[in-house]
Amino acid sequence: MRLRPIAFFLALLLLAPAWSKQPPEFDPESLPEIAAQKFDGRDLQIVKTLAKNAVYTRYLISYRSGQLKISGIMNVPAGPGPFPVVITNHGYISPRIYTVGRGLKREQDYLARRGFVVIHPDYRNHGLSDKDPESENGLRLGYVEDVINAVLAVKQSDYQFLDKEKIGMMGHSLGGGICLNIMTTKPDLIKAFVLYAPVSADYIDNFNRWGRSNRETAESLLAKYGSPEPTAAFWHNMSAINYLDRVAVPVQLHHGTRDESCYIEWSDRLAAALKAKGKNVAYYRYPGERHEFGPQWTQFMARTAKYFHDLL
Repeated sequence: MRLRPIAFFLALLLLAPAWSKQPPEFDPESLPEIAAQKFDGRDLQIVKTLAKNAVYTRYLISYRSGQLKISGIMNVPAGPGPFPVVITNHGYISPRIYTVGRGLKREQDYLARRGFVVIHPDYRNHGLSDKDPESENGLRLGYVEDVINAVLAVKQSDYQFLDKEKIGMMGHSLGGGICLNIMTTKPDLIKAFVLYAPVSADYIDNFNRWGRSNRETAESLLAKYGSPEPTAAFWHNMSAINYLDRVAVPVQLHHGTRDESCYIEWSDRLAAALKAKGKNVAYYRYPGERHEFGPQWTQFMARTAKYFHDLL
């Protein structure tokens, strides 16, 4: 049955209150926009047990990030708790081959064995997470939203084994970039950060390193935002290095001198910039180590665990 115009208008008025309860769609294109947005991470749920040993239990989890349901894993130490929490952010892995909890599995295990609840978000489009067709537009700021919402979901959870006041974050490669974006947009969210071979804090470096390889995406970004120049508003507003004055908690930075994916010079510049701003940063360079550490991985993780134990 077709509604006449006046009937259709009245129907809209009746529906308006329901529509007004829905959160507005938000597609951030800058770090200042993320800083201004209020997020609503919630509904952390244990879906099922994946594995169990004498030290910890590994669970499949889900939580809500805006309108999306995000999957991930959670390692929970044996005992009553509450335990400090470390969120681990994986580097770039194509959503086509990614599986739940993939990336940083060594680190997840190491930290859980030392008394931390480890939560590893899959991000949107990864694992069992809901799909977001706009995520692969070259910016991937939706991943930042998903990690912020993971923290908020922890803080709003009823699980008694979580110490909601003691939350740290660790990120490798792209995951390190997510950490950088969070520490400069939501400076009070996390107690301490560990950056492990992170991407550059200058978005122009990352665009030149990887963004140009996808010609279609690169041309779209250049057409929309112009040439990647430090003084151009878009490129400036996408770069955490321009907002380091907002960093409010300690940062530990680790990078190998033979990293062929994320260049150590990026971390050299980041560490120098943080120190110039008077921030609490500890920077460790690992001679001969590549993007994923080998012989010195144990030393790196011992430093990481002690750092989190001291600050959380």
